[in-house]
Amino acid sequence: MAQFDSGGVSLAYDEVAGDGRPIIFVHGFASNRNENWKRMGWYGAVERRRMRFAALDLRGHGESAKPHAPEAYSREAMVGDIFALMDHLGAARADLIGYSMGAQLSLAAALARPERVCDLILGGIGGKLFDPLPPGTPMADAMNADSIDAISEPLLKSFRQFADEQGEDRKALAACSAARGARFTRDDVAALSAHTLIVAGARDQLAGDPEDLAAAIPGARAVTLPGCDHFSAISHALFKAAVFDFFDGEMG
Repeated sequence: MAQFDSGGVSLAYDEVAGDGRPIIFVHGFASNRNENWKRMGWYGAVERRRMRFAALDLRGHGESAKPHAPEAYSREAMVGDIFALMDHLGAARADLIGYSMGAQLSLAAALARPERVCDLILGGIGGKLFDPLPPGTPMADAMNADSIDAISEPLLKSFRQFADEQGEDRKALAACSAARGARFTRDDVAALSAHTLIVAGARDQLAGDPEDLAAAIPGARAVTLPGCDHFSAISHALFKAAVFDFFDGEMG
């Protein structure tokens, strides 16, 4: 396991040598680099194309450090982890592929430092990105619940079950969720300059319509994966095909 330091927090990552600027993979909430990317076939798919890439475990996840204080998980700190990995790799610029929470962090990174982000692939998010945040801290409450049977909302129960299956630190995940930043606005994403692709499942109730988000981003393209929900889209062959077509310039 390779590690790097980001503001005093030790983070785990994988790097695979290849051609061109690196692709940085940024996983979703309650997941990790192995589950979100390696096991779902992304490492192999990118290696076969001889592309350089790296994937990190976000703070609070996988083999990275797991602080239990919400202030450790500000959006600025987690976006800083992406740039710290790029610095560690000696990469002035990179392409970003994020899924769900990782897509939101990748989007924030591209808005914060546009000179460092080239192609941007946002998976598992869509038009619901602009919806108001629900009151309270429902995801943190689900992670802190004594029993999964105490969680009534199906999506929250799914995330709790997934976290338990991955053996993740639920206290760290609760802190991460409690630190959620402000929602993005259409004006925010209208300032995006990166070449952007948005991919989400047709049955992804958490993401909403990727076309709605793409319409707010200059020049962005959207792909809807038929029959996929939030959890099944990540491994779909059409997701990978859309990404590689995007990289190859076949989508404009």
